[in-house]
Amino acid sequence: MPLLPDYPLRTDRLFLRPFIRGDVDAVYAYRSREDVARYLLDGPLSRDECALAVQQRIGEVALRETGDRIVLAVDLAEEDALIGEISLILRDLDAGQAELGWIFDPAHQGHGYATEAAAALLDLAFDEADLHRVYARCDTRNAPSWRLMQRLGMRREAHFREHARFKGGWDEEFYYAILRREWHGARIPAKARSLRM
Repeated sequence: MPLLPDYPLRTDRLFLRPFIRGDVDAVYAYRSREDVARYLLDGPLSRDECALAVQQRIGEVALRETGDRIVLAVDLAEEDALIGEISLILRDLDAGQAELGWIFDPAHQGHGYATEAAAALLDLAFDEADLHRVYARCDTRNAPSWRLMQRLGMRREAHFREHARFKGGWDEEFYYAILRREWHGARIPAKARSLRM
């Protein structure tokens, strides 16, 4: 710590890079969708809201203190196409705790891209940032997200039942986490990960 990675981060099939102004239309293509917003705190975003979100994300590229975040555009390398976004939020600097998150265009789900991008951020969190624990959370109905957490080797630590009001109903969330020693002990080389998923 502090962490200012050398961008872009590369995996076998992806580039993870800071957002740029030219990303607004690509972000709007998936963040305007009801099926993408279903489990997010906000609803479908307008193009203007996407422009504001992209502008905010442009500066979110380093971890220095609690509350800082890295939010990266995920590009499919072969097509040079933005297919989603991935984030790492430093939740507690002293305890070395961070939260991992992602949003992907449904047109690119089911190919292991989210797993590949999330694994790259876990490598960053545990190797370069020397964090102790990373967690992720999702709505219990969001099976693709909690299955991704399981593929990453994260363990379910909590099931919060009806703990908050969310979009007119009760929210239920799963929390998953992994420790640095667990990640290193179960690490699968990136190429093998992308082929398996």
